[in-house]
Amino acid sequence: MLYKLAQEKPFTPKRYYSIDRVFRNEAVDRTHLAEFHQIEGLICDYGLTLGDLIGVLEDFFSSLGMSKLRFKPAYNPYTEPSMEIFSYHDGLKKWVEVGNSGMFRPEMLLPMGLPEGVNVIAWGLSLERPTMILYGIDNIRDLFGPKVDFNLIKSNPLCRLGL
Repeated sequence: MLYKLAQEKPFTPKRYYSIDRVFRNEAVDRTHLAEFHQIEGLICDYGLTLGDLIGVLEDFFSSLGMSKLRFKPAYNPYTEPSMEIFSYHDGLKKWVEVGNSGMFRPEMLLPMGLPEGVNVIAWGLSLERPTMILYGIDNIRDLFGPKVDFNLIKSNPLCRLGL
């Protein structure tokens, strides 16, 4: 989408959002699978800053009922600076990682043909982690695969917000 956007003349700021399945090279354990469902967003415009990214994240997560946020510097190969996003969970009485974010590196954007000075802020969060927290599931393999408890599915509402 960024390459396609770069072909449009003149450049017009855009926002893109996606919900899809993501694959990664990850060791499978109780909190990680080789695939997960991700909600992601990115915004392209001139002069975007880390402050803009934090503001967007605060708005985004507050709409999901998560208003107590902290940001921790992190490494992501395509963004710099990068931040992990944590939200305080009142039920668990602790900070829980809820997403990742960053500003796309210029060396990623210029080869696509985006004008110099255009910045891209981006973030993503998995759907599995908040679902596990919401339903008190501590092993992701109990949420997907042959160990799924169908009574859990049958006895809960289709959708609940307000983690």
